[in-house]
Amino acid sequence: MKHYFTTLRQALARHQWAVPVFLLALLAMVMLPLPPLALDIFFTFNIVLSLVVVLVAVGVKRPLDFAVFPTIILATTLLRLGLNVASTRVVLLNGQNGPDAAGHVIESFGNVVIGGNFVVGLVVFVILMIINFVVVTKGAERISEVSARFTLDALPGKQMAIDADLNAGLVNQQQAQARRKEVATEADFYGAMDGASKFVRGDAIASILILIINLIGGVAIGSLMHDLPLGESFRLYALLTIGDGLVAQIPALLLSAASAVIVTRISDADAGEFSDQVRQQLLAKPAVLYSAAAVMLVLGLIPGMPWMPFLAFAAVLVLGGWMMAKRPDRALPAQEDLGLLHSVTQATAQDFGWHSLPITEQLSVRVGYRLVHQLDPAQGAPLATRLKGVRQSISEAMGFVLPPVHVRDDLTLPPNQYAILIHDTVVAKAEVHADKLMAIPSPHVYGQLDGIPGIEPAYQLPVTWIDPKDKAHALGMGYQVADCVSIVATHVTRVVRQHLDELIRHEDVHAMHERLTALSPKLATALEKACPAQLQHTVFKQLLREGIALKDIVLIATALVDSADTTKDPILLTAEVRCALRRQIVSGAVGTAAEIKAFTLGNELEQLLLGALNTARHTNKKVPLDNYPVDPNLLGQLQEHMAHARDLMKQQATAPLLLVTPQLRPLLARYARLFAQGLQVLSFNEVPEGKELKVLGTVG
Repeated sequence: MKHYFTTLRQALARHQWAVPVFLLALLAMVMLPLPPLALDIFFTFNIVLSLVVVLVAVGVKRPLDFAVFPTIILATTLLRLGLNVASTRVVLLNGQNGPDAAGHVIESFGNVVIGGNFVVGLVVFVILMIINFVVVTKGAERISEVSARFTLDALPGKQMAIDADLNAGLVNQQQAQARRKEVATEADFYGAMDGASKFVRGDAIASILILIINLIGGVAIGSLMHDLPLGESFRLYALLTIGDGLVAQIPALLLSAASAVIVTRISDADAGEFSDQVRQQLLAKPAVLYSAAAVMLVLGLIPGMPWMPFLAFAAVLVLGGWMMAKRPDRALPAQEDLGLLHSVTQATAQDFGWHSLPITEQLSVRVGYRLVHQLDPAQGAPLATRLKGVRQSISEAMGFVLPPVHVRDDLTLPPNQYAILIHDTVVAKAEVHADKLMAIPSPHVYGQLDGIPGIEPAYQLPVTWIDPKDKAHALGMGYQVADCVSIVATHVTRVVRQHLDELIRHEDVHAMHERLTALSPKLATALEKACPAQLQHTVFKQLLREGIALKDIVLIATALVDSADTTKDPILLTAEVRCALRRQIVSGAVGTAAEIKAFTLGNELEQLLLGALNTARHTNKKVPLDNYPVDPNLLGQLQEHMAHARDLMKQQATAPLLLVTPQLRPLLARYARLFAQGLQVLSFNEVPEGKELKVLGTVG
């Protein structure tokens, strides 16, 4: 028998017959006159289904274990309304034939439950309606609404917590996906429960209206069409109508109770069964039971009070408290505690492995709690969306795909602060005001703004934080206005461009090789033979460190192949690639101008640096061109004069350029990054043909 039902259930699930059969049955109840026997079967099925749903709702450990409950509420509500239509038709058509005209179930509820007294039945029905509509349904509806709202509000935080656990190595990818699915299912469930509670409320209202309509219609039909006395007609049809209402209302009350039980359960899979929770939480302290017994004893001793039930319950409470106090599982012995701790420790030690180590993020942004709303998916996650755009634009400009930017909250940061991290190390920090706008002064402004003074994070410009309502006023006075998302995105863009060499991986080299293979297969093969992947990675890092894009991979590969036969020095190879890309480099610095305005080295300073290079080469023939010893006094002069030259060129609205001999360019480029950020160092070999050179001054 069990095998038969299992096979039938599998067949129904496989062929999806259940839904069409349910719809056909519902249409039959609405459109066709059903015999009393069919009504008895359907009403009994409705009661059984409601009991099963209540028992399942009480037995589940958490609401998500009964995620199909909103759909069941809809199905049972439709079934009950269809039965109301079918029973109403039978009652009105055959009610004059006696109390059993609509089946024995309705007759039983009319005679046995309410004793054949329609006044009592009406009172009982009204009481049930008040309990269902005012107490249970209204309460469940409110709890569903609040739970849905709180669940949706907490959704971004839960998702960020899952991402944090994943990045920290506490969960693997599969577990993170399962938790994300659970969070999404929870939000969908409470949203569906909020809607399903409206069905329950509407069903209660419909039951009242159906009772009134049936009662009025039945009395009218009995007295006018069947010539029954008014009193007899009212008695007969009232019993049938009230019996019909009760047989439908009791399952409705059970479903409302099940709905209330479901939405009031706590989502805790470790909490155990409902009975266990009651025993562990309600009956956990014997002192509470003893106190309640004392109160019942005092009430029982008051003159005039029924002492027997009070004293009986006092004795039951004392017995229950004594049994709870003698419970053997209240605490484990010390030896068992030690054994359990040892076993847990051993299991934890055995489970720990390489997969348990946290993963270092290449690029991430952490925000304080006042900026968390910028990550809220319900608001479009503006910060995360903007940073995705930043990643795409920089990747397209530089010729390799940047790692993803992980954005999450950090409670250790001040509320309005954010931090930019590379390889989990903070490289930049700044503070913004999420509820204000930043007014950045242009070269020509027409007054001062009232607001909070501050510093623009990316370029360290003095700015003013203003209220959003003052935006038009600030624009009219010549200020540029930006919101906090744009400010953070600009800062991230600048920081990423300054650390591009730290973000390119060996995997990116292989990806670029695949891209080159698609563009020029023979060149890719030649590059693989002439220049190993490790050497390519070093050259690419050097190019990115100097702000050179890797977009023209064909030209870069050609230069590497042509030069790899003569040298394997990555600095010399980088110089050859720069010469091949000289038009792009100069165009990025001066644009389409026909004239290059730049500073050069003084003759004395140049000779001193070349002398230091020759001395280092006599000591070590493999000395790197970008890192050989220089006299400290000379280094101090370089630090001062390079920054001075950069500032002079900025004052003249000219791109800061320094032209030097090819041998000195790697060293001075490194010093420029240290002492004078923004100063570009070019060699004379990198000046393309057709460009005129104008020397603005000398360094040193």
